[in-house]
Amino acid sequence: MTPLFTKVTTETLARMNTSRTWIALAAMSLSLSFTASTQAQTAHYPNGVEGIKASSLPPAGVYVRDYNYCYFANEFPGGPVDFNATAYVQGPRGIWITDQKVLGGTYGASVLVPFVYQDISVGATQQQKFGLGDLMLEPLLLSWNVGDYDFALGYGLWTPTGDFQAGRLVNPGKGYFGHMLSLGASRHFGEDKSWTLTALNRYEINHENPDTDITTGDAWTIEGGLSKTLSKSVEVGAIGYVQAKVTRDSGPVAPRDSIVGFGPEVSVLIPGIDLFASVRYAFEFAASDRPEGHLLNVTFTKRF
Repeated sequence: MTPLFTKVTTETLARMNTSRTWIALAAMSLSLSFTASTQAQTAHYPNGVEGIKASSLPPAGVYVRDYNYCYFANEFPGGPVDFNATAYVQGPRGIWITDQKVLGGTYGASVLVPFVYQDISVGATQQQKFGLGDLMLEPLLLSWNVGDYDFALGYGLWTPTGDFQAGRLVNPGKGYFGHMLSLGASRHFGEDKSWTLTALNRYEINHENPDTDITTGDAWTIEGGLSKTLSKSVEVGAIGYVQAKVTRDSGPVAPRDSIVGFGPEVSVLIPGIDLFASVRYAFEFAASDRPEGHLLNVTFTKRF
């Protein structure tokens, strides 16, 4: 499942080892994870791209969602002291939710087309690049609404359409195919069901990168949040995420990097034009073998 989005209705709608010859960092192809000298990377999926109601899918219709994802980091625990990374991803996503039922759930599909800008400096070395990232094709989105619960299940394929070059600090693409399995649930509670607790899991299985002959280890991401609906058009909450490499790369030994993030979110429905906007911020901590920074994600969702 590409980023599962916040529920859209007319009522409510992301170690450097300095002794190595080349240590490259991808501040964000979409995942903001590090790239070691072997060019192994943690995940395609970006930390914190979804937050409150991450496991709730919208009603039937055609939607366009635009992700504006910014990341900044100047800390690299266990890595270089003189390190800075800035990344911006503008990711339009088309979503189609049908009236068809599969296994009792509502069927949908989507496609994500990311455009990536990266600016990374390590000591006296600085590189910048802008280009097309890796497209995400999501032929399977299933959702169920059972009482106070929403459930979501999906499969997506990351394709190596983005520019990638071994040994380079900045790479809009990752250079390999990746499968992503998603499973999530949300529960609405409280006397008026205005509270929602959600969790969404992503598990990524990667193919070999033909430019490096390395197969990146599996990555697991869990994200979600707790939110409160204040009115028909305003919702606030707290979001969090954990991302970690759960199996080792093939070839040379690479660290199993991980990160944790936490922060607030505000979501607003703009009346009259059925445009839903959300602003999400997260600060990262407990980094292991990867940068530790801040992200700001502004998304717009329009139903057609």
